[in-house]
Amino acid sequence: MTKLLIKTAAIAVLSAGAILAQRPMHGEYGGSTNPPDVATIVAHEVNFLTTLLTLTSGQQTQATTIFTNALNSITPLETNITTARTALSTAVQANDTAGITTQSTAIGTLEGQITAIQAKADAAFYALLTADQKTKLTAMDGDFFDLGLGGIHIPGGGR
Repeated sequence: MTKLLIKTAAIAVLSAGAILAQRPMHGEYGGSTNPPDVATIVAHEVNFLTTLLTLTSGQQTQATTIFTNALNSITPLETNITTARTALSTAVQANDTAGITTQSTAIGTLEGQITAIQAKADAAFYALLTADQKTKLTAMDGDFFDLGLGGIHIPGGGR
């Protein structure tokens, strides 16, 4: 039962992160059209992980650095994906098969880079955990890492 509760909570929080990563509509952020910044997203993630795994203050500081660096690395890639998706749409409308191939390849490469950044953030975070904390994550059948601890995305990044 506890395993199911932890799994459900993890999915809920990570889903919330994905929702936060969407572009705001009609001032959904308290009247502001600006989504939360990287520091806010990371703080929410670290707070969740602290609750789930009872992180020490040192682990919280390290996790904050890990996830901040990851998200800051992802920002320009997300911008490039948005640009490539626009170019892809233009190529589709023009029946430009070479352009379609070029933009599709660019998007795939950028997505791969983001996946690598997220996986490296996951690995760095996992490395700082105690054996007991790792056991808690392992008890989740690996679903936690499938969703990606570093898998929080930059808001408004077009994904």
